[in-house]
Amino acid sequence: MTAVHVSLGGRDSAHRVEEAEETVKELRAALASAGITLPSLRLDPASLARETPCPLVELGGCSVDVAARLAAALRARPAAEAR
Repeated sequence: MTAVHVSLGGRDSAHRVEEAEETVKELRAALASAGITLPSLRLDPASLARETPCPLVELGGCSVDVAARLAAALRARPAAEAR
């Protein structure tokens, strides 16, 4: 997966939400490839309810086991990839 840094400034609302939804899909897929599922991963509905949406991603709650696997997966990445 390629990291995508998206500037949402100056784009129409529908496009912002579409980009945010795609980012959540990419994150879900990256987590799945590491054997991690965050059941509550989604866009925050309140952040979409504004006149000009500013999408936020909710990572949600997870078990201690999932949190430990997530921490291990992040620690395992080479420092150059983390940037």
